[in-house]
Amino acid sequence: MAKKAASFAALGGLVFSTDAGRHCPDCSQPVDACICKQTVIPAGDGIARVRRESKGRGGKTVTTITGVPLAEDALKELATTLKKRCGTGGALKDGIIEIQGDHVELLLAELIKHGFKAKKSGG
Repeated sequence: MAKKAASFAALGGLVFSTDAGRHCPDCSQPVDACICKQTVIPAGDGIARVRRESKGRGGKTVTTITGVPLAEDALKELATTLKKRCGTGGALKDGIIEIQGDHVELLLAELIKHGFKAKKSGG
């Protein structure tokens, strides 16, 4: 049976270091200097689709917007603007903007006002 080390010095060297920080898995650059996520615009037909959903959310209704042809930073700014316009909370998850509540018509008008092609999706 091995004897337990009494101190870090007794372990004989470096065990774990966070000196290098976090790196992007795609480009191996530090997360702060990563440019691969900023310039990627999702592929699609360029039409923003707005739909109302409640499935898997405990009966709560959210309005989702998919297919917006913007990079990650610009998409985050658009989500913030839309949340403020609706006066509710929301989130940006995997390129999908989620706005709490049923705001389909208002969001359609706002997206068209911002110069996007937008249409209602679902029932």
